[in-house]
Amino acid sequence: MISRIDLRGDTLPEGATLRDLLPRAEFDVAAALEKVRPICEDVRHRGTAALIEYAEKFDGVRLERVRVPAEALTAALEQLDPAVRAALEESVRRARLVHRAQRRSPHTTQVVPGGTVTEKWVPVERVGLYAPGGRSVYPSSVIMNVVPAQEAGVGSIALASPPQKDFGGLPHPTILAACALLGVDEVYAAGGAQAVAMFAYGVPGPDGCPPANMVTGPGNIWVAAAKRYFTGRIGIDTEAGPTEIAVLADATADPVHVAADLISQAEHDPLAAAVLVTDSAELADAVEKELVPQVAATKHIEDRVAPALAGNQSAIVLVDSLDDGLRVVDAYGAEHLEIQTADAAAVADRVRNAGAIFVGPYAPVSLGDYCAGSNHVLPTGGCACHSSGLSVQSFLRGIHLVDYTRDALAEVAHHVVTLAEAEDLPAHGAALKARFGWKVPRA
Repeated sequence: MISRIDLRGDTLPEGATLRDLLPRAEFDVAAALEKVRPICEDVRHRGTAALIEYAEKFDGVRLERVRVPAEALTAALEQLDPAVRAALEESVRRARLVHRAQRRSPHTTQVVPGGTVTEKWVPVERVGLYAPGGRSVYPSSVIMNVVPAQEAGVGSIALASPPQKDFGGLPHPTILAACALLGVDEVYAAGGAQAVAMFAYGVPGPDGCPPANMVTGPGNIWVAAAKRYFTGRIGIDTEAGPTEIAVLADATADPVHVAADLISQAEHDPLAAAVLVTDSAELADAVEKELVPQVAATKHIEDRVAPALAGNQSAIVLVDSLDDGLRVVDAYGAEHLEIQTADAAAVADRVRNAGAIFVGPYAPVSLGDYCAGSNHVLPTGGCACHSSGLSVQSFLRGIHLVDYTRDALAEVAHHVVTLAEAEDLPAHGAALKARFGWKVPRA
């Protein structure tokens, strides 16, 4: 059901050599890029007509309009199961608590008397948010994208989610209800690369979509490829790949918990990665044994869970010690990392690379997906080694305000001129000399 990688007995290699020994889903964004390029350019030139055609081609539904009417958003919220609404409201409440605390305030540093540099934080003007709607529908992703954008102060927020044949070409009702709950009234029935292109280029017309400065949100390989295609034109959060969980566990871990958590990620997608890293062969055996009845009792076995656990991206990794386990999970850089060890908090404090860390037996990844207050839009594919998850900071730009008096500039002017001449940029120095009546060489 799940393979094993035995790294015991030898000194672990360093860096990329160790990473290459670890399981990872194959996710070729570069190859997908060539397939999304014509779709993106088609949307650029034909706008709404192209979006309607791609909805029919990829989603099996003929749209009359791409923008979701306001009454559909209202109706979705009114018809939402009260229990689901209460759960979404609690998820929003907790997410706001965490993300509101991430706000940054302007900070002024006095470099010298009369010379200051102030860093102020300015939100991007407009963002396009993406909520997937393929194998599963994720109103939780609406929350995880919208809340940090709102808390950052973004003034214009639009959201796209694929049209659903079963719902007359609208996005799934729970997606619409989550939007209504959050006060997002600009919603589009568009999925895949074409949705990213709509945000990047903008689409004219009465129901059109103005271009966005940034696009965030998880999606399939086509969404990831489109984000790469538009990098530079728009800001992005990350090229999200298949979801992944790594569990670092020792002999104190409960194999029932560990098996359940591995399955919880495997049910996302057949490419989802489930990795256990442990120094306990007994725990490895117990987890492998426990997977059998738990998989048999779950849903989505044949199309998601079984192929995900059996795939090359999933494995039980055996190591000699917890220290080696830490080296392995740092090399792996998991989207979600659970620490199920003795003194889990101290072990978690030693981790350097992870999208989010879940500490101890009562902080499963599922909690973070919905109601921990943390954000579940996280780096995948090892990108946690250099990138962060979505947060308020994702939607903010730091701008420096440089304010010097004449005396403060005069005090440092000779250094500026010296450095400018050292770089063979005499006009830079001349800009200083012109302010103080120094002789400025002329051609």
